[in-house]
Amino acid sequence: MSRALPATPRDSPREPAKPCTTMTFDCVLDARAGTGECPTWSIPEQALYWVDIPGKALNRFDPRTGENRVLRMPSDIGSFALRASGGFVVALRDGIWLAGRDGELERRVAEAPYDPAHHRFNDGRADRWGRFWVGGMNENRDRPSARLWRLDPDFSLHEMVDGLTVSNGLAWSPGSQTMYHSDTNALTIWAWDFDGPSGTIRNRRVFAQFSDETHRPDGGAVDSTGHYWSAFFRGGKVVRFAPDGRIVAEYPTPCACPTMCAFGGPDLRTLYVTSASRLRPAEELARFPRSGGVFAMHVDTPGMPEPYFDG
Repeated sequence: MSRALPATPRDSPREPAKPCTTMTFDCVLDARAGTGECPTWSIPEQALYWVDIPGKALNRFDPRTGENRVLRMPSDIGSFALRASGGFVVALRDGIWLAGRDGELERRVAEAPYDPAHHRFNDGRADRWGRFWVGGMNENRDRPSARLWRLDPDFSLHEMVDGLTVSNGLAWSPGSQTMYHSDTNALTIWAWDFDGPSGTIRNRRVFAQFSDETHRPDGGAVDSTGHYWSAFFRGGKVVRFAPDGRIVAEYPTPCACPTMCAFGGPDLRTLYVTSASRLRPAEELARFPRSGGVFAMHVDTPGMPEPYFDG
């Protein structure tokens, strides 16, 4: 297990900011979600799955028809991954569960490794070896008591990183040699050396770090050229980083609080972004009435297929 030591905020090196001029986000689903999160593209279904955490819902959005189907959950759902055998692995407040294609829970495979009175699961996704990585968050945000775990296909749960407050930003480089991971509360994105066959991480270093409270790195994704995309909660934008950590482009969102991005569409050149409206000031919601929606933007560089959980 590795400890996520507190970071000293600084501004990440950047090229001159390149705000979007030809590529812009459109609202494709005015969901009014409390906290939309974990957008995940299913290639076989050509559909986007996503969650509303306080809404206790896993959603299936069909961009061809505009239909959004809600799969209700019994408690807050922080994240999920598609299963290779069908259905989902879902990280609920009381533990990690397997669910069928209709969203019905089948069985709990791991109990919550924290006190659910003030902690819950947050950002998570599968790696290319069929494991499910999921972080936690301290909802009080008063101490770095959250963790990052790895759930193996045999359902054993392994604590990988401690010393976190709001675990976020999980993504892997195209060859899976690098794992990205952020603590939104620490305004920091880290990179780790990742060993795929063993699922181990080492050599933690700062990938990008900030001092402005509007630069809060939330969920992320990596495109096929190895650029890391991060949704800046409170920052009203998605930021694209070069593999060396330089900011190369910024894309404003029609909300102040984008939460996570994912590549989808037939050619994986549609960038989907979820967002939050819960507990946001009335003035902000008046300026951004589509807060809580799902947004989409065509991009030049495709993403990569989302891996499946093998358990």
